[in-house]
Amino acid sequence: MHARESKWQYFLFSFLSILAIRYASTSSYLAVPNEVLADVCQTQDQPNPIASLYPMNATGTLNGTIAVIPISLQLARKLIPKQYGILEHAYRDLLPSFPEGMYPAVLQALHDHEVQAFGYQIPDFTRTGIEFPFVDLLGDNTTSFKWAPSLLMSAGHEIALKGAMDYGTNTFPASFEPSCDAYRAVPDAKQPGTTSFSAKSADADAASITTLFSSIPELPYPLALFKNVTNQPTFADGKTCDNMIRLFNTSVTTTPNRIETVKGTVRAKIHPFDSEQEWRNVYGLRMDTAFIENNYLPCENFRGYGAQN
Repeated sequence: MHARESKWQYFLFSFLSILAIRYASTSSYLAVPNEVLADVCQTQDQPNPIASLYPMNATGTLNGTIAVIPISLQLARKLIPKQYGILEHAYRDLLPSFPEGMYPAVLQALHDHEVQAFGYQIPDFTRTGIEFPFVDLLGDNTTSFKWAPSLLMSAGHEIALKGAMDYGTNTFPASFEPSCDAYRAVPDAKQPGTTSFSAKSADADAASITTLFSSIPELPYPLALFKNVTNQPTFADGKTCDNMIRLFNTSVTTTPNRIETVKGTVRAKIHPFDSEQEWRNVYGLRMDTAFIENNYLPCENFRGYGAQN
């Protein structure tokens, strides 16, 4: 898979301008390119293995959980803006036995680590939200896009928050547990490999997501589904699209590291749902992947994207 050329001049200006505002008062501000602006806590994430391969793109690693949340197709149609179709045939090609009348919404709870571009690195941050893949943004009945209307993101991280808001995303500055990883082992849990995660907006009761997942031997969904949905071009207001390319073949994902299959519970209070929701018996993957990101691209550029895969 090849990275598309990003509007890197815009991203570089935004990237460095916000860094200047955020860190102008610190003596270490941009003293050395690639210097890590360390947080108080220490993540367990592994180093970014691809930064030197794609110096003109934003790269990093994403460690966390991605899970399929089955909701009714009728509800999905109500939540997704009415001007966009839903490519049911596209997800049924990957999920032929998915229940009739149901749609696969997606939870992502992720920790962005060693995100860098143009030789500069930003502090880590955490984000989570519920996304809606297989959306027909262009009306061509072929190209799958992912609508990501809302995100809880690390409070105080101006670069990440502004980056999301520039897409028209409903963005909620939030606190997370754990604060610098995307999941934490639950001591003395009855089920093996049990981890927890929680996000709460700084504005009390505006938005929240909590998860509890345990390891299981296998999933009812193929890995191809997760590769597909994590690599769909993403949009919020439809004015520009984000090209997030998740790589499943780098050192952070392959042996001796591994992708873990999990099952658990998700509770969420977040737009576009009009009330708090809880889903049990949710299946997903717990994994670390490297990524390449191309920002603020015309969505039309992606017509037919992924059709050859």
